[in-house]
Amino acid sequence: MARSDLEHDLRATIRTIPDYPKPGIMFRDITTLLGDARAFRRAVDELVQPWAGMKIDKVAGIEARGFILGGAVAHQVSAGFIPIRKKGKLPHKRVSVAYSLEYGLDEMEMHEDAVVKGERVILVDDLIATGGTAEGAVKLLRQLGADVLAACFVVDLPELGGAEKIRKLGVPVRTLVSFEGH
Repeated sequence: MARSDLEHDLRATIRTIPDYPKPGIMFRDITTLLGDARAFRRAVDELVQPWAGMKIDKVAGIEARGFILGGAVAHQVSAGFIPIRKKGKLPHKRVSVAYSLEYGLDEMEMHEDAVVKGERVILVDDLIATGGTAEGAVKLLRQLGADVLAACFVVDLPELGGAEKIRKLGVPVRTLVSFEGH
């Protein structure tokens, strides 16, 4: 199937909610995609397609929708899963990194034993906007010695520049659907 057909089909399963969480924002809700078995399967298959056949040790998912997608991707490629969470949510010894948000800074964490130096990891989340969260996740994985093979997202908001920010870190980016605006 052609890329434009794929994008059209997946776009049709993503709900847009105007003025959420604040006026002027067009929230791209992938829960409708997740609820459509065919679209969910196609999205997972397409996220990993460029790396099919490569050795992937772990898939890291960013809280919370990245857990859903990342778990499915990890299963698809027979890899382990690493949850990257907001500060204070993990019970064991953790490493953390601060990252930029539109309105300030936040921190994310992962268990310090979640990845072994040299392991090949794919990062997964639902959407890339400004790239602050994904950039923080890449830095966190690299801090523990991971080889970040790629970052994969269902939705890209290209006007906000996040995908390009991740590419500048030397990480290939895979996105499935682009939306104008934010």
